[in-house]
Amino acid sequence: MEVHAELMSDATSPSVTEIIRRYWGFDELRPLQAEAIEAGIKGRDSLVVLATGSGKSLCYQVPAAVRGGTDIIVSPLISLMKDQVDDLTACGYPAAALHSNLSGEEQHQIRREALAGGYRLLFVSPERLVMQNFLDLLRQIEVRAFAIDEAHCISHWGHDFRPEYRRLAGLREMFPGTSIHAFTATATERVRSDIVSQLGLRDPKVLVGNFDRANLIYRVRPKLDLRRQVMEVLDGLRGGAAIVYCLSRKDTESLAGSLVTQGVRAAAYHAGLDRKTRTSTQEDFAAERLDVVVATVAFGMGIDRSDVRAVIHASLPQSIEHFQQETGRAGRDGLPAECVLMYSYADVIRWQSLLRHGVEDGGASEDLLAAQEKLLTEIQDYCGSLRCRHEALARHFGQEYERKEEGCGACDVCLGDIEVMAESTVIARKILSAVARTGQLFGIGYVVSVLRGVVNEQVRSRGHDRLSTFGLLKDIPKKGLTNLVYQLIQQELLVRTPGNRPILKLNQRSVDVLKGGIEVKLTEPAMGKRPRKTRARAEEDSWEGVDQGLFERLRELRREIADSRGVPAYVVFGDRSLREMARDRPSTPGELTRIHGVGQKKLDDFGPIFLVTIAGYVAAEE
Repeated sequence: MEVHAELMSDATSPSVTEIIRRYWGFDELRPLQAEAIEAGIKGRDSLVVLATGSGKSLCYQVPAAVRGGTDIIVSPLISLMKDQVDDLTACGYPAAALHSNLSGEEQHQIRREALAGGYRLLFVSPERLVMQNFLDLLRQIEVRAFAIDEAHCISHWGHDFRPEYRRLAGLREMFPGTSIHAFTATATERVRSDIVSQLGLRDPKVLVGNFDRANLIYRVRPKLDLRRQVMEVLDGLRGGAAIVYCLSRKDTESLAGSLVTQGVRAAAYHAGLDRKTRTSTQEDFAAERLDVVVATVAFGMGIDRSDVRAVIHASLPQSIEHFQQETGRAGRDGLPAECVLMYSYADVIRWQSLLRHGVEDGGASEDLLAAQEKLLTEIQDYCGSLRCRHEALARHFGQEYERKEEGCGACDVCLGDIEVMAESTVIARKILSAVARTGQLFGIGYVVSVLRGVVNEQVRSRGHDRLSTFGLLKDIPKKGLTNLVYQLIQQELLVRTPGNRPILKLNQRSVDVLKGGIEVKLTEPAMGKRPRKTRARAEEDSWEGVDQGLFERLRELRREIADSRGVPAYVVFGDRSLREMARDRPSTPGELTRIHGVGQKKLDDFGPIFLVTIAGYVAAEE
């Protein structure tokens, strides 16, 4: 990685290089990590916005190890703290977390060790940080910095606002000489300004990384046969892990149950489950005893698993910010991963209803509703656009995207997966004509029935079976035709009225289509056939030269070691490390240290058994 010359003396000094090599087995820093680490070492406030998987955590882990003292890390979830501490401990890094799941004796032991200066990082929740007894502890130890993870939670304009984060605004007054560093993966310019203001950051170093995750492959599918479509994605993962997001708790349980009946190691996760069940599901997923978790957005922030090979949205996310955050849980190891969004305008309607109820129940203001509805419109536009997905996401966050002549090679648009229906405008006119000839008095289901030539009592009694539009689109399945109607609504070529009994109405754009003034593009619903899926080049390249038999054997070994230690499997080694081992087949400790992610502690702890396993596999082949 190229490092700016003015940073060489601090952030890339031998001490930093030695630290990242010793603990994490890395040979270089990623973009902006050097600048963020420098701010931490020098005690300058900072706001760091780096996409998930870009190495954000390293930015607050390295400074404390270089300069000494104890830094306090504010994290929103106990499970996230635990995973990070497990990972750091496996690397030999002195860290701990204080939380309510610990026994009284365990908490006392951590406090004693913190007073003795035994930790470089101490993780706590925002609620605990402002408790008087914890503040008293901090005044007795050498706290050099506060790092606020998931800092977008402090902003009203963020996508995951948490009121308890607002209380962190008092840190500046209570610890005036201590630097404060805010970290988040997704924040628009408005949210960034709010974070700086709320935390009282002084002349902060503001570092905004590239929002584009080049290793993620984005696809948007019309939601038609959800269970079949989810299985199609999972079948292509070669046994990799996946997270499937649903809008409701009921949806998660229904879909998870369906996957289990098809032989998938899956489980549901949502806030309505008891703590024991949620904890068990998270631990089983982290330990690779589960391959798929079907969840509401309550799941994910607390999972640090780096080898998630797919994130599937079975329902529309609430905003592009939510989408970026949730898809960011895929491919955190830098290897290719699928991000598939199943889109239906019906989900837009569900979100609109939920947001409106929030106002009616007194939980939200009209101003907040307007802001949320704007966010919802933005994610709709993303789904309906035929523009490169990577470019669309980059531009949403205010960044230019270098368009390649051949496209990004990692989204459905550039890979040519999206099929525009032949005679889209003709089909649109037939749908609009049916709305007009039935008097603009009926909902989607009724109009679809007329177009498909369904003879029932309602249609017959109104004489609509004698209309010229009756049966005009009988060859298109019901779900596919319903999807086409929703596409017209999305493109504002048709209006669906609000309320409990919505009906379809024409507007001026509808008239323009009927008169031939507007050409329409409708995407192919692909009912009754597998959708075309072009495999991204990066997907194939990531497996080039990898002995998949050895890779699976190493995964099995990793799982055995993780189970024996009671830690997540990725804490031992990530998939990237295992693929490199299965490609290079190291036979000595020196060769193993050249594998990404093999630091000194892991070399000592795991090196011998991995080398023996690789040697045994190679010998069996000969």
